Order: sequence, then C-alpha cells, then structure tokens
Amino acid sequence: MVRYQDFDWREQMKIKVDFNHMMSDFLGSREGFSPEDMQGLADRVGQAHGSMAEKKNNGGMDWRRLPFTPGHILEEILKVAQNLRKEFETFVLLGIGGSALGPLAVQTALNHLHYNELPREKRGGPKIYILDNVDPERVRALLDVIDPATTVFNVVSKSGSTSETMAQFMIVQQWLQEKVGNQYARHIIATTDRERGNLIKIAQKEGYTTFYVPSGVGGRYSELSPVGLLPAAVAGIDIKEMLAGAAYMDQLCEEGNVWANPAYLLAVLQYLAMGRGKNISVMMPYANSLKYFADWYAQLWAESLGKRFNLRGEEVFMGQTPVKALGATDQHSQVQLYTEGPFDKVVGFLAVEEYRQEVAIPKTFEEIPGIAFLGGHTLGELIKAEQMATEYALLKAQRLNYTILLPEVNAFTVGQLIQLLEIQTAFLGELLNINAFDQPGVEEGKNATYALLGRPGYEEKRMELESRPAKKKEFII
Repeated sequence: MVRYQDFDWREQMKIKVDFNHMMSDFLGSREGFSPEDMQGLADRVGQAHGSMAEKKNNGGMDWRRLPFTPGHILEEILKVAQNLRKEFETFVLLGIGGSALGPLAVQTALNHLHYNELPREKRGGPKIYILDNVDPERVRALLDVIDPATTVFNVVSKSGSTSETMAQFMIVQQWLQEKVGNQYARHIIATTDRERGNLIKIAQKEGYTTFYVPSGVGGRYSELSPVGLLPAAVAGIDIKEMLAGAAYMDQLCEEGNVWANPAYLLAVLQYLAMGRGKNISVMMPYANSLKYFADWYAQLWAESLGKRFNLRGEEVFMGQTPVKALGATDQHSQVQLYTEGPFDKVVGFLAVEEYRQEVAIPKTFEEIPGIAFLGGHTLGELIKAEQMATEYALLKAQRLNYTILLPEVNAFTVGQLIQLLEIQTAFLGELLNINAFDQPGVEEGKNATYALLGRPGYEEKRMELESRPAKKKEFII
C-alpha cells in the first residue's frame, strides 16, 4: 500500500489553518472578527455553497474534477514522462501565466532547490527550465546553454493563440529544424485544447505527442491537469500522490459548514476583511521551497477577483491586490510596512512544521553574547522562531494575519495546498458575486498586442490605438 492510501498517514499530513489572529478575541472588535460576524453571512454563504455545488455537478468547475483524473490519462502521462527522463537531458516548458507559474511552484516545492545543478545520477531525469517571458535576452541565453539534440520542449497553450508562447514555439521549432533536421518533431510536445485553436491543428499536422487541457479548465486553475502533471512527472515528482492530496482537500471542502471547511473559512474571513477596507492580500511562505507558490497565488487571486463588473452588470471595481513576500528574507524589507503602515492588509503565512533538511548552527564565538546564543540551535529552529516572532509583531500591532501550516512539504501536502487555494478563490468570487473564471481586463491587452503586430481581424483596434492621445514630450524627462 502506498502511503497516501493509509488513513493515519493522511491525517498526519492534513494541512491546518490557524486563524486565531483574524479574530476579535485577539485583535479586538475594531480589527478582528467575531463568530457573530461570520454567522451574519450565513445566508450569503449558503447561496454561494449552493452555486459552487451546482457548478461542480454541471461542468461549470471542471477543475474540481482534476484530482480525480482517470487512471488511463495518468498512465499515459507517466509513460511519456518516463521515456523523456531516459532520452533527454533538458526539458523546457514554453508557457505563460498559469501554464508556467503552477509548474514552477510545484517543481520548486518538491525537488532539490538546486535541482538543475545536481549531477544527472542524482536528478534521475533532465534539467527543467520554464521559459515564461519573451524577453529576447532571456530566450537567447537559454538557447545558448542547451543542446538541441538532447532537449525536448513542451509548448503549453490551451487556445493556441497566446502570442508569447506561440512566438517562443515558432522560434524553437525553426531552431530545432536547423539543428536536428527532420527529427525535430520528436523534440516537441504540445499541451492544448483537444478540438479548438491553432496549436492542436499544428500538432496534428506535425505529429507531435499531445496532451489535452479539459475544455472547462482555465489556465490559472490548470496545474492539476496535464499542464502541470507532465512537467512534474518528468521531474520525478509523484503526481498520483499530489492528486491524492488534492482529492483529500476537495472532500474536506465539500462541507457547507464554514467552521469545518478550510477554504470557505478563509474566503469568509477575506470577504469580511475586504468589507473593512483590507484591499491587500500578502502571502508570505517561510520556506524557500514554497516561494513560488506566492507567485502562483498572486495570479490566481488577481485574475480571478479583480473585476470591474459583478454578475448583475453593476460597476463594482472589485478585488484585493496580492503581494508576495518570503520569510525570513522580507522581514528585512516589507514587515516594517506591515506592522506600522496603513491598516489595509491581510497577511497569510505558509509555515512548515518539519523541514526535509536540517543544518546545525555550531557553538562558536562564545565570547560574543550577541551571536553566541545562536550556537547549538538549528536553522529550522531559527526560521520557525522568526515566523512566530513576525506573527507576534503583527498581532501586537493589531494586524490581521493567519497561517496555513503544512506538516511537511511533500506531494500530498502540495496537492492539498493547490486545491485549498483554488476553492478559496472560487468561493470568494461567489461571495462577491463576480465571475472568478474570466479575465476581460487581460483580453484588452491581448487584443491591443494583436493589433499592434498586424494580426488580421484587428484593424479597428489598430485604428483605435493610433487615434489615442499622443504623449507629450514635456512629461518625459
């Protein structure tokens, strides 16, 4: 029996949410919330829960089904991944937004923090690079250090029209054709929509190995689809355990009772906080392995909740700005603002109970009391103390904060964390009466880019751009 099938082990690995420092018992009624405040939302919570259940059952939230991905799809991913691990020295993911941030967060969380620098025998598979921007210097720099003969590219675009990703793909395809000749197609894997878009047409014509993003799954909710599962499997991560963790959390979040549902609880507290003008959401992991979860969360939170209109078509200009921080690093750059600046933030800590590695601090310089006290402790003890101290400093300053505690960082707890944050985001969208699954503000920028670069069908947008007010030289110094 694998460990994630063991009931006792699953219970030991259950993520906990500590929201003590969101409550009036600790912060007083001016800043904190009472059970009565939460109970006052009972009707709204009930409606939102009903809407979530209906959408899940009727295909409106297909990402909720990803933890239960059919076995034959997983086996195909694992089969391809195993072959790639044997055949190639480098795996490059071409993607942007959720297609890159999710894989980066998982890869960093679950593999050695200097994975690419390990010798091949310790990695067990190819180096992993995630190319998520079209900065020409960055693209050229990567091509300078990889060998086309031993590199495979995974181009990820559900629509097949993402300008950044498709531009990267066009460059890479030509580069491979020049370097490896008519064998180039075996160096490209496509992850896209099964039926629609440019990439599936190209993949079918060229004969690329192809994986499919379920039609009802948007980019920022796609990490547990082949978008994230293939690169994770190539990196040697146990994707079955990760999905088992997500399924475990999904079942916990079926409960309509806020006090028993961690995702709903966090969403309700954020809703109450927004009602009091807390328009900034900080995520601060106290583990470098979880650093990029703050980046992934920032996209999830911003694109899902930043909306001009609610579902009734009313202008609401809704949203809570996500800010990423890293403990203990950003205690020395941001915490001053959090403790003494405006009362406009909710700080969320990601804490780890047991780190996978430990480093002892030697007992040296005992004649210098100001540093000698560190000797005999470990770095794990130090970073835990720093997280507790920051939490206390915020409490003393009456600043809202909560902690998501992972017993350890493993595939099961990472799967839980992904599902927890996605359900929290979707449920808060329901409470706010907005669509948490579209991104019209992003589309405007995309359309303007298409027009500027001459894409057919965007001539009117080009004319609109050309008629915009010219910038004044006196305002440029």
